[in-house]
Amino acid sequence: MADNDSVERVEAESGWGVLHLFYAVDRERAAADPAGAARVLDAVAAFADAEHQVLTFAVLGHKADLGIMALGPDLARLQQLQHALAAAPLRATWSYVSLTEGSEYTTTEDDERARLAAEDGVTDSAEVEARLAVWRDRMAHYRENRVHPRLPMKKTICFYPMSKRRTGDDNWYSLGFPERKRLMGGHARVGRGYAGRVLQLITGSTGLDDWEWGVTLLADDPGALKEIVYEMRFDEVSARYAEFGPFVTGLVLEPADALRRVGLGT
Repeated sequence: MADNDSVERVEAESGWGVLHLFYAVDRERAAADPAGAARVLDAVAAFADAEHQVLTFAVLGHKADLGIMALGPDLARLQQLQHALAAAPLRATWSYVSLTEGSEYTTTEDDERARLAAEDGVTDSAEVEARLAVWRDRMAHYRENRVHPRLPMKKTICFYPMSKRRTGDDNWYSLGFPERKRLMGGHARVGRGYAGRVLQLITGSTGLDDWEWGVTLLADDPGALKEIVYEMRFDEVSARYAEFGPFVTGLVLEPADALRRVGLGT
């Protein structure tokens, strides 16, 4: 990988770059290049630092052999990783580009104040302020995890892109913001039911790739990946307004272990 200090950083004003890369092992090149695995390991090691993270996974099924998810603030660094991997005995099968982002439908302080009064019957100003202080801390943590996530080493990963429909009566973008926010609130409640079981990272790709969002799910229990997607499909946001791209699922492993699993390395 090239000297990172020699390349000008490219950063979004808000959000980190996210790059999903999928490869098939080129068996002929691998047989002729005993240093092939080392090329991948060196590229991954050169990329990862205090700001930039990478997950490697052995893909289940025949869409790819190896998956790499890389993220961090510097898009130039992401491109350097992609370029360095091109020297390894790998054949690219797919890729996806997106940015971490907050949600425009996040509950506001006024929303929470109204909920406290309507649902909890809390109207005393002192108690309202105490509840809001806790809520502000929780929301700050939520926003930080959305925009600057630290990804855990769960056992399994699933990635898929998605968009909202724009056809006839199912045109998401013809709905007013209050209705979209109401619908997304119900959608989010389903996701919160999997807290602790599934880590969900929703990244934006409008104008960057073929779909509007990328969805990365991480879980120790592969069944939880299936359950959360299945349950969400009954929610109106998915059932009526969502279009889904291909799903890729894999086993998250340390880089050397992932390479051995796919037949690259010893």
